[in-house]
Amino acid sequence: MQERTRRIWMTIVGVLVCGFSVGMFNFSVLGLDPFQVFTHGIFIALPQGKPGFGTVYAAVNLVMLVVIFLTDRNKIGLGTVINIFLLGYVVEYSSLFFERLIPEPSLVVRFVFLIGGIVIMCFSSALYFTADMGVSTYDAVSLIISEKKKWKFQFCRISSDLFCTIVGFALGATVGIGTVVTAFFMGPLIAFLTGRQRSRCGTGHVKKEDRKNRVDVIYCTERQPYILQMKIADEIQQMYDRKAVII
Repeated sequence: MQERTRRIWMTIVGVLVCGFSVGMFNFSVLGLDPFQVFTHGIFIALPQGKPGFGTVYAAVNLVMLVVIFLTDRNKIGLGTVINIFLLGYVVEYSSLFFERLIPEPSLVVRFVFLIGGIVIMCFSSALYFTADMGVSTYDAVSLIISEKKKWKFQFCRISSDLFCTIVGFALGATVGIGTVVTAFFMGPLIAFLTGRQRSRCGTGHVKKEDRKNRVDVIYCTERQPYILQMKIADEIQQMYDRKAVII
């Protein structure tokens, strides 16, 4: 129970701090992160009388949630719910907070907020990835593609970030240096930070064999992030030349 409580708090704090870091992005006015560019593009394209950004963000995520549910429902959990229903509002109100706190920021201050936002976002994302209690619908896209196509997560993330950036920009959203930096470095940095948890989480082991289907079923502790579980499954498969299933 204590371990589960710790993971719940890791998920809540990780997701909410991630929203706070996006608010820093917005305040810098040097470019949003790619998915925010995408959702802001949709928000801008909507006609007058549209709901607030938080509501639009939740609606976009609900549509993506349906697709994720039909593709791989294992990616859905507490982190997914918080991302859908709270993250957009955290972004909206944290942006307003910074604007009132510093009405006319200098370029130096804006760069500080940009760099701070990138660093905080990477660490907070790694935190709730490690908790392994569901990921955002956007994070799930890269994870599913990586798992299905056997491609590295960081390359899948870079591809999805570039796609969102292009579409959002076409719809009128702001793209800046922060967007470009995030698109090319966010995925690799998240993969690196989650990988650093490996020494704490153990390496996993084969729990039992399914002789009928010729499948090795591996056991992974609750502390292991999903990306790490995928790595372990690949290692088991290469070692025994048989398919490994995560449970």
